[in-house]
Parts: sequence; structure tokens; C-alpha cells
Amino acid sequence: MQNTASVFILSPLSQFEVVNLIGLNAPILGYLHINLTNLSLYSIFILLVVLGLHFFGNNDYKLIPSKWSISLESSFASLSTMVKEQIGSQSEKYLPFIYSLFVFILIGNLISNVPYSFAVTASGIVSLGLSFTIFIGVTILALSTHGIKFFSFFIPAGTPLALVPLLVLIELVSYLARAVSLGVRLFANITAGHTLLKILSTYLFKLFTGNIIVAVVTLVPFAIFLALIGLELAVSLIQAFVFTLLVCSYLRDAIELH
Repeated sequence: MQNTASVFILSPLSQFEVVNLIGLNAPILGYLHINLTNLSLYSIFILLVVLGLHFFGNNDYKLIPSKWSISLESSFASLSTMVKEQIGSQSEKYLPFIYSLFVFILIGNLISNVPYSFAVTASGIVSLGLSFTIFIGVTILALSTHGIKFFSFFIPAGTPLALVPLLVLIELVSYLARAVSLGVRLFANITAGHTLLKILSTYLFKLFTGNIIVAVVTLVPFAIFLALIGLELAVSLIQAFVFTLLVCSYLRDAIELH
């Protein structure tokens, strides 16, 4: 029994480790080293799942839409309403990007809840990479739209001249923090939830493999564990929505300089 437990019980943080699955070394262009990691494999898998879900939900050649197609259209309509409320009249321009971002994060979060799978959105490379690229893109959008007027964003209206240097510094730090906070929020919530489930599942596994009395008593914390799994599924949806909501907020600030 001890040998069996040692196979399944690992460090709670081992599930987030990026490992090489396939490596290729070739003397091309000096030295070419190509690796397929679990991160890249799951990223490709998420992309294929997203494309597959929308391919089978296509209504172009169907007289009566399927339930799956209706659910996709309802999700798109709900997200479209949110984007329009946040961004305003120019929402349709950014809707494809926001929708793609939402679906990618949502599918990545949901897949990460499958036992022994890899959490792509719990990787700092992915979450902070998305955060930094979105931040840079929003800043370029603001500069191209408003030019030098963009820097007025760091000076609140009606600020006394003596306080301008201090408030500019505070606003600048607050603005630059967006590049990190957007990704850290997603990374921290997914990592914390999965780590908690890993720790609890480890203890439950040890209790269930004990004597019969302990196993029966363990049914109570196991029920709580199942409720936490449901909560983690809800967090997967909430974090995808919060991420896209904040992106919409940043886009609105770049367009209107609020």
C-alpha cells in the first residue's frame, strides 16, 4: 500500500512544473534545440478544443440549431452585452479579441480541473505573458488614438500644481502595475485553488487507504471536498470573466482616457 501511495502522492506544486516531453537537437543554423513541453502540448490541445467546439456548433448548414450551438450563441451574446457596456460604441471592433481571450482562458481553466492534467493558466509564462502583451497593446492604442494627450491620463483634473509630481508618480506606478496585476490575479487564484485540492486529496487518499472505520468517517470531509471541486469549477468561469472584464476596462480607459 505504501508503494501505491508513493506513486500518486506528490508535492502539491509538482502539478505546475513545466517538463520536457519530446526534445530534438539538430546541427541546423548552428545549433537547433526544439522541445515539446507539457505547457505547449496543453496549449495546442486547448486551441484544438476551442476550434472543435465552435466547428461542431456551427449553424451555417443546419436548419434547426443544436442545443450546443444555442448555448454558444447565448454565451457570445452575453459577452457581447458586457463588452458593449464596458467599451461603448466601439465595442464591435474589440469583441472578437475579447471573446477569443475569454474562451481560451475558460477552456484552459476547465481542463486544468481534470485530475492529473496541467493548468496552463496557472503558469506564470502564460498569465503574465497575456498580461504584458495586453498592457503593451492597450498603451499603443492609447498613444495612437490620443497622441501626447495620453499623458494627461496621469494628471487628475483639478490637481493643485504643487501635488502634480506626487500624483503623476502615483498614477504612473498604478498604471504600470496593470501589466502585472492582471496576470497575477489569474495565476494566483488558479494556483491557490489547485494546490488546496491537491493537499486535500492527498490527505483523503491516505485516510481512505486506512482501516474501514476511518474510511467511513472520511466520507464527511470527502463530501466537503466534492463541494470544493464545484467551487473550483465556478472559479474557473469567474476568473475568465474577471480577466476579460478588466481588459475591457483598460480598453475603455485607453479610448476615453478616463
